Amino acid sequence: MSTPGPAAEQAVFVRTYMLTRGRTKPRHLLGLETVLEAGPGRPGPAQAEECEEILALCRERRRSVAELAGRLCRPVTAVKILVSDLLDADALTVPLPHPYADTGAGSRPSTQLLAALSAGLRRKWPDAIAYPQAG
Repeated sequence: MSTPGPAAEQAVFVRTYMLTRGRTKPRHLLGLETVLEAGPGRPGPAQAEECEEILALCRERRRSVAELAGRLCRPVTAVKILVSDLLDADALTVPLPHPYADTGAGSRPSTQLLAALSAGLRRKWPDAIAYPQAG
């Protein structure tokens, strides 16, 4: 029989179900590609220390759920549950993308972009059926 060495005594392994308090599904619908950033709220005192790690990573820069799971070496579902808790506490936010922010057109694409798209589609599929414009 052998005794554990100092490295084994220092390493603390916490089972996933302890981190999530037995929960198996996140409250929020999150994909692997969902991008998160730190928000104004603070996590509760009973949150796992992984929540603080998630916040520290998201304060550095925006992170995806998949990247957080990889950095924490935890299953994706467990990270989604912790992220859901942080979203509920407003400690994390999901930034809304601005798809046409660089066009200066507000919330819609520019006429030049649509014309270029139409021309490209006509070149790729010249035999496609053109539908008349609504109006």
